[in-house]
Amino acid sequence: MQMYMKEDSDIQYITEELIARLMRRAGESPRLRINHNFHPDMESNPHRFLNVMLRGTYIAPHRHLNPPKAESFLVLRGEVAFFLFDEEGRVTRKSVLGTGPRCEGLGIDIAPGYWHTLVVLSESVVCYEVKPGPYRPQDDKEFAPWAPREGDPEQENYLKLLLSE
Repeated sequence: MQMYMKEDSDIQYITEELIARLMRRAGESPRLRINHNFHPDMESNPHRFLNVMLRGTYIAPHRHLNPPKAESFLVLRGEVAFFLFDEEGRVTRKSVLGTGPRCEGLGIDIAPGYWHTLVVLSESVVCYEVKPGPYRPQDDKEFAPWAPREGDPEQENYLKLLLSE
């Protein structure tokens, strides 16, 4: 069976050069993270992307319930603490994921509807993520009412609290 490509842009390599460029961009970002999308547009399905994150970035706990979306993370470099929460915001599970000796696995696949977040443990992390598209900001995720949102002055204290769990 022969396969034909429409053009060279159909094939994208994950290279050290790409990762280094994304690390620089993450360091320049106020959010301390940057995505590199492999999918051609926000209407595509599935969404496939690298998420490069530096220590100190804050990802507010959230879930993908309506519409329901599963999500997969594969840590290519570094370590993260991955958290699941109950409806009241209590941590129900903490897992260390990544490439280090204390890690429980390289990644995780989450069914729709689970409250979750991750915290960067190493200086930097490179994750490959997959989740269903399309992306629509108004319904992509529901943020947890019991946790600070990104940009809230309490986010740093909340990160410390999570890491003390």
